[in-house]
Amino acid sequence: MIHSFLMIGQSNMAGRGYAKEVPPIFDEHIKMLRNGLWQIMSEPINYDRPSSGVGLAASFAAAWRLDNTQNEIGLIPCADGGTSLDDWAVDGALFENAISQARLAQRTSEIKGILWHQGESDCSPEKAEKYQEKFSKIIETLRKELNSPKIPLIIGGLGDYLSHGIFGPYFIHYPLVNQQLEQFAQTHENCYFATAKDLTANPDGVHFNAHSQRLLGIRYYHAYRDLKNIFNPLPDEDGILENIYKRSYTKTEKIKLLEHEFAVGNIESKDYLNELKAISQE
Repeated sequence: MIHSFLMIGQSNMAGRGYAKEVPPIFDEHIKMLRNGLWQIMSEPINYDRPSSGVGLAASFAAAWRLDNTQNEIGLIPCADGGTSLDDWAVDGALFENAISQARLAQRTSEIKGILWHQGESDCSPEKAEKYQEKFSKIIETLRKELNSPKIPLIIGGLGDYLSHGIFGPYFIHYPLVNQQLEQFAQTHENCYFATAKDLTANPDGVHFNAHSQRLLGIRYYHAYRDLKNIFNPLPDEDGILENIYKRSYTKTEKIKLLEHEFAVGNIESKDYLNELKAISQE
């Protein structure tokens, strides 16, 4: 049985990290939901926009795999960039889509957790004041619809860089949203916070860069695994990431990666056949 996780929120959950800046994560035991079926994960996982890229879910799943070497994990991408908390309201399109995708996943997996990152679109005192009330209704209804009243919810903090980027004036009140997210985690059962402290951004000053997304995913996983809030960077998160990157590919993974390179035109048919033969003889 696949252990699956629902991904919801806005663009920093979907991921905007540049793939060229980090080594890839590819594991035949990490799946993603596409058209109601499980495929081997490849990034971008959450293709909500043409600008989609590296998100936190891949390193979350890879860190999970370090502790669960005999099991499979599945990612259910439903995040949508630029969306506010109101856009995620119960009975809205985004909420209903998440429920629909999660129910499809439940046919062949057990949903073990919800991963949430959102708040950049609610960076005003008025919206921050009502954040917990609105968010509570969304999560309460989501758990009820999925018949999982105690399913763990992991929520991430907003980047400390937000008020210093080119869109800084819009985000001057981001600490108010972070405060609401932390308080929600501390006052609601089965909810845990993962800090974005010391993480850095793409040149846009809004989205976590690829390396920071990798680190954030590891923090999300440790919040989930240990069922505790992560308020500071983990002392060994760079070492964990190194272990993820140095994992050797299985024969199946080598073949799948080779097939991809051939399918997108990066290698000629003769080279493809030669490399395929070499892998098969390993």
